[in-house]
Amino acid sequence: MADYEGPSSAAVLLGFLSGAALGAVMAILLAPRTGQESRELLRGYARRAEDGLRDLVGEAGEKFEGVVEEGRDFIESKKTVLRDAFDAGREAMKREREQFTKGEQG
Repeated sequence: MADYEGPSSAAVLLGFLSGAALGAVMAILLAPRTGQESRELLRGYARRAEDGLRDLVGEAGEKFEGVVEEGRDFIESKKTVLRDAFDAGREAMKREREQFTKGEQG
């Protein structure tokens, strides 16, 4: 059975920001303010939400780059291991062939 790790921190943050934005919009719409005041509050919340999303996107991009780099390193290390194993097998086969050839001649 696969282990469940739960939601990522990015998903939790996105859910939190979405809920906060929805709550703020509802509070503004239901509060006794003038239309101008409500629009200004909404603009402020929208700017903060935009900044939060930009930070989240930047963070996700950095994490993605890190994972890609780790993947490249992993693949390169496995290529080296496979190349070494292949070379060792080739050398062993060469030695066995030489032993076999000597045995037939002697």
